[in-house]
Amino acid sequence: MTSSFDAIIIGTGQAGPALAQRLTAAGMKIAIVERGRFGGTCVNTGCIPTKTMVASAYAAHMARRAAEFGVVIAGPVTVDMKQVKARKDLISGKSNTGVENWLKSMSNCTVYEGHARFESAREVRVGDARLAADRIFINAGGRALIPDIPGLDEIEYLTNSTMMDVAFLPRHLIILGGSYIGLEFGQMFRRFGSEVTILERGPRLIAREDEDVSEAIRGILENEGITVHVNATCTGLAKRDETVVVSVDRGGEPFEVEGSHLLCASGRRPNTDDLGLERAGIQTDTRGYIAVDDQLRTNVPGVWALGDCNGKGAFTHTSYNDFEIVAANLLDGDQRRVSDRITAYGLYIDPPLGRAGMTEEEVRRSGRRALVGQRPMTRVGRAVEKGETQGFMKVVVDAETHEILGAAILGTGGDEAIHSILDVMYAKKPYTLIQRAMHIHPTVSELIPTVLGELKPLALALARGAS
Repeated sequence: MTSSFDAIIIGTGQAGPALAQRLTAAGMKIAIVERGRFGGTCVNTGCIPTKTMVASAYAAHMARRAAEFGVVIAGPVTVDMKQVKARKDLISGKSNTGVENWLKSMSNCTVYEGHARFESAREVRVGDARLAADRIFINAGGRALIPDIPGLDEIEYLTNSTMMDVAFLPRHLIILGGSYIGLEFGQMFRRFGSEVTILERGPRLIAREDEDVSEAIRGILENEGITVHVNATCTGLAKRDETVVVSVDRGGEPFEVEGSHLLCASGRRPNTDDLGLERAGIQTDTRGYIAVDDQLRTNVPGVWALGDCNGKGAFTHTSYNDFEIVAANLLDGDQRRVSDRITAYGLYIDPPLGRAGMTEEEVRRSGRRALVGQRPMTRVGRAVEKGETQGFMKVVVDAETHEILGAAILGTGGDEAIHSILDVMYAKKPYTLIQRAMHIHPTVSELIPTVLGELKPLALALARGAS
């Protein structure tokens, strides 16, 4: 027997539950399906638990620096990893149960727990249940990409998900991958007390960022005792007694790294390979991401893809924005589009990186005339007062329209301060709007107008950097 609904939502990540609320409020009868833990990556293995652990690592780091601030702590600073995990579990668990209870108490919403697979373009099977609807929304999320390395299948390894179960201190954590997940876990566990080695096969860390940002971040990590190898290709893995041995090739130079634990943080992949998309005729790209248009519609009428599975952002905030775009078009007559949004995200090492818009390198490749302003955090009063002067802020502006093209704030409060720039970018106003604003002192944001008052031609800034 088939149960009929007005809409089916597959997945309860950031987009799914919010969409369920809007659809049911509009009078629709919906089914929502979850095969794992309610809330998706952000709630269970992503933003909420990891940033909770980052906070514990920051507390340990500042405690060790206490004497710099005139604070005396008797005895060495130690970290109780069981308590770190317990705090993380408590905070993450509240979000998880909150999403579950919200959906199960929602009027006109039926929750199915199990794995959803398409039977056709209008039908989905969950266990023994067969569901049908004219509208289907896929919010299936993503998972860790496991690299194809000889010997990996013969050892135990960790991913961002299984790291959530770690209630002990690894003696030496080896991390494959020098991007966001790897860097956050690397600094975090170094501050907890582990020896940490990061292996990045590219020429620098977080290659999507400008080179000056990448190098500054590498310096921050190495100053804390983290070993970083770039241009390092992992060629094999083995277990010797209780030691993990990683064979590495660096430009033809082979060497080995020995550690106690291995974290695979070399990318993400969408959860689309076992949804039966082929039965519905839903197209994916070569990496498995569901192909969507500017309003997140798939090639099959009546089917949408939201969140990490569509390859349009892979962040919590982009997933939620996907919901907003779909709801606006479907329910509000508001023609919102993915192409209207500006790239924005954060990297939560300490100090954090806040990013918005284009990188300097992207602006250069575009060929447009541009201006750039930059200021080290050593010249930001708030950073000096807090004793957190690592990093810098940088803003790139179109020389003709004076619109802000992009910005990076690597420094204390950078993940918050970036929004004053981002909002002006969305307003499509010239940089002079924020330059002439009176900001509160002492803050990080108050120096953004100062940076904008010291803009120089991008080519000139490059020439000076090279000299």
